[in-house]
Amino acid sequence: LDEQRDKYLRLAAEYDNFRKRSAKERLEAHVRGQGDLIRSFIDALDDLGRFAHVDPASVDAKTVVEGAALVERKLLKELTASGLELLDPTDETFDPARHEAVMTEAAASEDEDHRVARVFQVGYLFNGQLLRPARVVVKQWNG
Repeated sequence: LDEQRDKYLRLAAEYDNFRKRSAKERLEAHVRGQGDLIRSFIDALDDLGRFAHVDPASVDAKTVVEGAALVERKLLKELTASGLELLDPTDETFDPARHEAVMTEAAASEDEDHRVARVFQVGYLFNGQLLRPARVVVKQWNG
């Protein structure tokens, strides 16, 4: 009986150690993943820092706009590589699960009813999960 009790206590201690080790490994993997994601933003952050310290008198607006577009492309490239998708539903059928209607406008025909006319703000999906709906103008047929 003492031998069975001893085996049970060892098994319980082994299971407890396994559970703690697994939790620690999950946390470490999560931290590594966050580090990888943050590391991918460092170049774009450096570019933004250069913009913040530019002498406005020494650079024209076109150069600033081109630089900002470059930073945006870098960020989008890194984010899409990490699973982010842009949701631009222009001319698609309005989907309340993925779109937020901020306005309506008259549709020219019944075929255009409930179609997205314009996108005010793109939406975002992360690995298929909606992070933010696209904010849109929806066409409405009043026939």
